[in-house]
Amino acid sequence: MRAARPDEALFPAVPEHNFAVRRMTLIALLVAAVVLPCVFVAAMAFNDLRSREADATDATLRTVRVAEEHALKVFDMNEALDARVVDLVQGLDDDGIRQREISIHEKLQTMGGGYPQVAAMSIFGRDGTLLASSRFYPVPSVSISQREDFVGIRNGQVLEHVSKVMVGHVAGEVVFNTGIARRVDDGSFAGIVSVALRPSYFNAFYRELLGGRDSPMTMALTRADASLLAHYPVTPLSKVEAPMRHNAYTDALAEGRRAGVVRVRSTLDGEGLIVAFRRVGSYPVYVTCGYRTSAIWAAWYRHLSVLILSMFVPSIVLWCVIWLSLKRLAAEEEAWERWQAEASMRRSIESAYRQSRKMEALGNLVGSVAHDFNNLLMIVSANAQILRRRGAATFDRELCAIERALKSGQSLTRQLLGVARKQPLRSETLDVARWLPGCHDLLRASLGAKVALVMDVGADVWPMHVDVAELELALINVAVNARDAMPNGGRFTVRTSNVSFRHEDGFPITGDFVQLSLEDTGVGMPPDVLSRAFEPLFTTKPKGMGTGLGLPQVFAFCERSGGLAAIDSAIGAGTSVRLYLPRATQTPELERPAEPVAERRDAPHGLRILLVEDNDEVAAGTEALLQMMGHEVTCTFNADIAVERLDAARAAQKRTGEPLPFDLVISDIHMPGKLNGIDLAEHIQTFETRLPVILVTGYAEELERARHVEARMLSKPFDIALLDKFLQTLQREIAQSPTHQAGSNALPGITS
Repeated sequence: MRAARPDEALFPAVPEHNFAVRRMTLIALLVAAVVLPCVFVAAMAFNDLRSREADATDATLRTVRVAEEHALKVFDMNEALDARVVDLVQGLDDDGIRQREISIHEKLQTMGGGYPQVAAMSIFGRDGTLLASSRFYPVPSVSISQREDFVGIRNGQVLEHVSKVMVGHVAGEVVFNTGIARRVDDGSFAGIVSVALRPSYFNAFYRELLGGRDSPMTMALTRADASLLAHYPVTPLSKVEAPMRHNAYTDALAEGRRAGVVRVRSTLDGEGLIVAFRRVGSYPVYVTCGYRTSAIWAAWYRHLSVLILSMFVPSIVLWCVIWLSLKRLAAEEEAWERWQAEASMRRSIESAYRQSRKMEALGNLVGSVAHDFNNLLMIVSANAQILRRRGAATFDRELCAIERALKSGQSLTRQLLGVARKQPLRSETLDVARWLPGCHDLLRASLGAKVALVMDVGADVWPMHVDVAELELALINVAVNARDAMPNGGRFTVRTSNVSFRHEDGFPITGDFVQLSLEDTGVGMPPDVLSRAFEPLFTTKPKGMGTGLGLPQVFAFCERSGGLAAIDSAIGAGTSVRLYLPRATQTPELERPAEPVAERRDAPHGLRILLVEDNDEVAAGTEALLQMMGHEVTCTFNADIAVERLDAARAAQKRTGEPLPFDLVISDIHMPGKLNGIDLAEHIQTFETRLPVILVTGYAEELERARHVEARMLSKPFDIALLDKFLQTLQREIAQSPTHQAGSNALPGITS
C-alpha cells in the first residue's frame, strides 16, 4: 500500500467540482425557461388570433344571411308594387295617364303609403316626363330622360333596374330607385314605373341587427357594380357617391360570384375588414357584412396581455432564481479556485521549504568541504608560487601542471559554492545587446564543431543586474549540456526578450526581467529526468562525463540574482532553458579607455602586515610568499589574539606617540574563537588611525555584513598577483607620503 505524502496528509484530495456541467445545466434551464414560455405564448397567441378571425368570419356569414333575407323580401315587394302599377296603367298612353292623374295619384299613395321603405312611387312617360306620383298632385314638370336608370331600363339593361343613390327629383330626399319598363301592346317602350326606396330604412335595420355603433361589424347594400346603396354606420352622400376602389370585393363581383368571404380595406375609412357578401336573389344587388380587423386585434391584444402576465410573471420569478443560482455558482467557483490556489500555494511553500532545508543542508556540507578544499588549494597555490619565485626552473613543467590543476580545482570549488549559494556575487549593470555578441567565441568553443550557433539579440533589450562571470559560467554549462544532447550535430539558439510579470499572472516572480532563451534541437529529456534537472549532483551522463553541478549552478545563479530559471523539454523535441534575470535600474557605464599605467618604481621598503589565519599551513604559505615579496609579516592564530595585539599597540601609541606597528591587516573570516574576521574589521574602524583591511573568504553569506565595514574581499583561493599589485600600490602611497600611516582605506586592485 502506498504511503501518503506529507502534502497529501495536510491537504487531502478533494473531488473535482464540475462547475462547467453545472453551469451548462443552469444555462440550459434558463434558456428553456425563456424559450418554452415564449414558444407557448406565441403558439397560443397564433391560435387565438386564428380562432378570433374564424369567429369573426362566422359572425359575418350569419349576419349577411339575415340581411340577405331582409333585402330579398323588400325587393320582392317592390317588384310586386311595380307590377301592380303597370297593371294599373295598362292600355293607357301618356295622355290617358295625365287625364286620370287624380285617381292614379290616390291609388299610388294607397299602395306605397303603408311601407316605411318606400319614399315615392312614380310613373314616367316615353320621354322621361313625370306623369303621376304618390307624393304630388298635380305633378311638377320633371324629366328623367338623361338619368342612368331610365336610359338603362329603356335599353333593356338589368343593372339599371336599381339606380345609384341620389337626391330624388320627386321624393326630395336621398333614395335609390327600383323600376320596370311600361310597354304598349306591340311591346314597344312606353315609359317606366319607379319605386324610390329610402337607404335610411336599411340603415335602421342594420343598426338593430348589429346592436348599435359599438359593434365591430358593418353592413352595406351595394349594386353589382359595387356602388353603395346603404351602409351602417351611416355614411355621408359624398362618400357614397364616390367610386369604389379596386379590391378583392370588386374582383369577386366582376367574377360573378354570388357569395363569399374576402379581406379588403374599406373605401370609406381605410380600415381593414373581413367581408362576407351574398347576392340578393336575382337582383343586381349584394348584401355585405364586414368585421373590423382592428377590433379583432384589440381583443387579441387584451387576451395576449392577460396570457403574458399569467405566463411570464412566474417565469420571471424562475429566471431570477436561475440567475441567482448562476451568480452563486460563479461565487462558489471563485471561492473554490481561491481555495485550490491557496492549497496549491501552501503545498508549493511546503515543498519549497523542504527543498530549501535540503539545499541548506547540502549547502552547509558543500560549503564546509569547499572551505577546507579552498584552504588546501591556498596551500598548494602558495607553495607553487614560492617554488616559482625561488627559480625552480627544472620543475617548470610540473609547476604548470599544478597550476592547471589549481584552476580546475578553483572552478569546481566555485561551482560547489554557487550551488550551495555561498559563492560571492559581484553584480553589475550589463548591457545585454553589447555584451552577448562578445560571448560568441566562448559559446562556439563550448558547443563544438558539429553544432550551429544562432544568436538573436534584440536591440531594445533592457540592461540587467548580474554577476557577469557567473552568467558566463551559466551559459557555458547550458551550452555543454546542449552539445552532449546533440552528438550528431544540431542548432543552439540564444534569444533575448523583455518580459514583465504581475502578481495576478501567478508566476513565482514579479517585475521586469530580461529573458535569455537557450534552445537546442537535441534528443530532449523524459519527464522523470526533466523533474530532476536542477537537482544538485544529479546527472545522466556516463561516469567521468558530468558532475551534476551544471544546471544546478544555473538555477542557483538566477535565484540568487533575483530571477528564476525554467526548463522545458520533450523526447525528440529538444530542450529550452529560459533564464529570467532582473532588469537593471541604472544605465550601464560606457567602457572607458584604460588609463596609462605609471612606470613601476621599486618601493623603498616593504609593508608591515598582520596576517590572521587559523590554518597553520595556509598561514605559513602566505607568510612565506609575502616575505618573498619583501614584506614583514606577523601571524596570529585568530581574531581574538589579533584584537588583543592591536589594542596593546594602540595603547602604546597613545602613551609614546609612536605609529602603529602594522600597515595592513589580512584576515580570514571563519576562525575559532569569539570573533571572526568581520568583527576584527569593525573593531579596527574604531581606531583613530585606521588600517586597511583585506578579508579573505569563500562564502557569499558574509558579503552583506562585510559591505558595512571598510574592508575589501578576496575570494579563496585568491590570485597572488592581484594581492601583489595592491601591496605595491600601497607601498608607493606610503613612500610618497612619509607621514601617511595607511589612513586611506581605498584598496585599488581588489574586487569587492
